[in-house]
Amino acid sequence: MSVLGITAGVVGGVAALGAAGSLYGARKLYNMTIPRQDVTRVAAKEVGDADKWTGYIEFIHSNKDYLSARESEHITIEARDGITLHGDLYAADGEASTLVICSHGYTSTGWDSCSSVGAYFVRKGYDCLIVDNRAHGKSEGDYVGFGILDRYDILKWIEYINERFDSKKQLMLYGVSMGAATVVMASGLELPENVRAVISDCAFTSPYDVFAHILKRDYHMPEFPVMHINNMMCRKSAGYGFSDYSTLDAVRSTKLPIFFVHGAEDTFVPTRMSHENYEACNSPKELLIVENAGHAASYFENHELYEKKLEEFLAKHVPEIK
Repeated sequence: MSVLGITAGVVGGVAALGAAGSLYGARKLYNMTIPRQDVTRVAAKEVGDADKWTGYIEFIHSNKDYLSARESEHITIEARDGITLHGDLYAADGEASTLVICSHGYTSTGWDSCSSVGAYFVRKGYDCLIVDNRAHGKSEGDYVGFGILDRYDILKWIEYINERFDSKKQLMLYGVSMGAATVVMASGLELPENVRAVISDCAFTSPYDVFAHILKRDYHMPEFPVMHINNMMCRKSAGYGFSDYSTLDAVRSTKLPIFFVHGAEDTFVPTRMSHENYEACNSPKELLIVENAGHAASYFENHELYEKKLEEFLAKHVPEIK
């Protein structure tokens, strides 16, 4: 065999190994992200170290105890693709004029991600609907929507609330991590006028952006061709692509005021993504970066500052909300 033949064979072998590795990486990433997951995929260390968790857990448990002691109503609705979505409604004392819809993070549940901030909203006099996103918790669904599908589920929840309460309540949308991306993406839809504000806690800009970041950080693999293959797998099974829509698309068109918050130490969803969302946003906006907070931990790390800045934001941009 000639030298050229040997060289071509080596190059072809390396290319084949590279292609096989890329396919393996794409399948692994797909299997760990898109189908419904039975385990939590966000490691506790992303939120905080062991010392921080001691304080966080005490704070979380006290809020869960507060909500658990209150009456709640379990609600189900049908999504536009026919699956059943579940949520729990916690009513404030007295007649609340405002209701907050809370959307949780990836592989979590509404109760686990949103009970602490939900307790805060109820104490402030807001009704609070804590939902399980599709393919999470009690809600049906075989595939995670990463905001692209879930934004339409939020619209369905809004329609349910407005029909039930005859559009008499003002609505706010709150989300953390994937839930934050969900409510920000929902703000780009044509929403009813009684939706007044969005609270986005550590939203990613798009599924593509956050997957590419994790692929590089955790697996030391380049975007191409892994992301391209994974994207095709997702489109075939779940019916959407990772770049079909983004929070950046939404914030450029929405008129809703948005309160962006992110932990300064977040490396799972990089803090820069909230900076990008904030810079692209054309509606009234504010940005809070919480020092020493990891992923989805801003409220646990400094709830006094979080509440203060949020209340200032609402007083300035949504003064009708009591």
